[in-house]
Amino acid sequence: MLLLSKIWRTGIATEVLQAGDPNSIEIGRILEQRIKRLLGRALAIREVDAGSCNGCELEITGLTSPIYDMERFGMHFVASPRHADLLLVTGPVTRNMEVPLRKTYEATPAPRFVVAVGDCAKTCGVFKDSYAVVGPVDRVIPVDVSISGCPPEPTDILRGILQALDRLPRLQVAERRATTQAVR
Repeated sequence: MLLLSKIWRTGIATEVLQAGDPNSIEIGRILEQRIKRLLGRALAIREVDAGSCNGCELEITGLTSPIYDMERFGMHFVASPRHADLLLVTGPVTRNMEVPLRKTYEATPAPRFVVAVGDCAKTCGVFKDSYAVVGPVDRVIPVDVSISGCPPEPTDILRGILQALDRLPRLQVAERRATTQAVR
């Protein structure tokens, strides 16, 4: 009963939800249109922590919050790389994660995109020259887009995903050329 009386006395103590950043909503709408046009379905994303401090993961998780709500724009996270279209990789690649990262990349069906999120994924950041670090993500797997920031904001991550999707038409044209040349 004490708990109920305290709730009654305190009243509602939640904050009003602030409107999202107008830039992120605009980027999300562009992403939604591009995803529908290119894939005809939702974009499946697999997040891989290759050895980060979890700062980037906090911002990536922010994409699922009510403020950014990435699912309304046609994006969702998947548990298996076999179902993914895009890999979001965070952190410098540690020695323990080098092989699992390669296997995850190989398990992702083509055409696949890799977005390196944060300074650590791009240049190893504060972990540079550590005995436990193999190097940045592009030393282990091919990277399509690198997003700067420590950690980057969710809007920057959305921009990076949009930039990666811009590569799809070019990849499809290159695949068609390779197929026609192989037939000749």
